Amino acid sequence: MSDAYETPAEQKARTESLGQLFGEVTKDVSTLMRQEIALAKAEVSDSAKKAGTGAGLYGGAGYAGLMAVLFLSLALWWGLAELIDSIGWAAVIVAMIWGIAAGVLFILGRKEMKTVKGAPQTVDSLKKIPETLKKNEENR
Repeated sequence: MSDAYETPAEQKARTESLGQLFGEVTKDVSTLMRQEIALAKAEVSDSAKKAGTGAGLYGGAGYAGLMAVLFLSLALWWGLAELIDSIGWAAVIVAMIWGIAAGVLFILGRKEMKTVKGAPQTVDSLKKIPETLKKNEENR
């Protein structure tokens, strides 16, 4: 085969040692890994910034919702006081409504929390790791 028909890669393979070629491959893989890590860092950083902004907006929405509930509760309290001619009893009625809502939410939340199982498959597979290592040591 003539040198004129060889590709640059074939010429390089013919003229360089295996150690030099392996060194170049190692360097290229190392460069590729550094580039992939840099890309991952950039993506995670961008995602974290967006998540932070979103979390701040959720926080603002929660605060605005809290204010709306507070002022609606005050309006209900004031309206009931006008109807029953007692500001104290109107406050008790509004407080009881919120107490009932809190109790219902607590019961539903506790029921939901009892269904949480965690990560049983992960725990199971982590428990098997020491057994696997012991079996491997016994086979030596």
